[in-house]
Amino acid sequence: MAPTAPKQRSETAEQILDLAETLIQTRGYSAFSYQDIADSLGIRKASIHYHFPSKTDLGVAVVDRYIARFGEALSAIADDQSQSSMTMLDFYVQPYLQFASTPDRVCLSGALAGEMMALPPMVRERVDHFFKTHQVWLTEILKRGVTRGEFALAAPASKVARFIFGALQGALLVKRTTNDLSQINDVIAVMKLQLAARSPV
Repeated sequence: MAPTAPKQRSETAEQILDLAETLIQTRGYSAFSYQDIADSLGIRKASIHYHFPSKTDLGVAVVDRYIARFGEALSAIADDQSQSSMTMLDFYVQPYLQFASTPDRVCLSGALAGEMMALPPMVRERVDHFFKTHQVWLTEILKRGVTRGEFALAAPASKVARFIFGALQGALLVKRTTNDLSQINDVIAVMKLQLAARSPV
């Protein structure tokens, strides 16, 4: 299911979404409550329920906003035909590197995927949508790179896209466990070497 279009929200609603996003990325969807948000923001739980009547409503809004933010960035990257395909991938991995630079944050959808069976169906559908759209985007960039003579793929573009997406998501989780930033840096470096069909120096 595609996410609903984001709507204009009050400053308080945006603060609630910001905090909920961080809590999901660091603790998980099931490990925070409206009371946690109320205590952190210094507001009443009733104020949160006014904007997001249920936790499912909050979860859907958080993921929809995240998907929209990522989607706008990916569209802008793909539309800039002056950029090399590798530069486009460099842009793509930047959020992963930003998450990895924090002590405990991972991709929002990656965090939610870890507790997929415990999520409300509407949230699960959106996580699935995020994963599939990112793999489609990567597939198109890989095909573009092959067409332009920039990439050499060892498998069909769709399979390589799944490999890249899974490697980046997994590297974030391993980095959070080990606190070793090289976990994701090495994944990205090897990915780029393989795509460019170069042997390590």
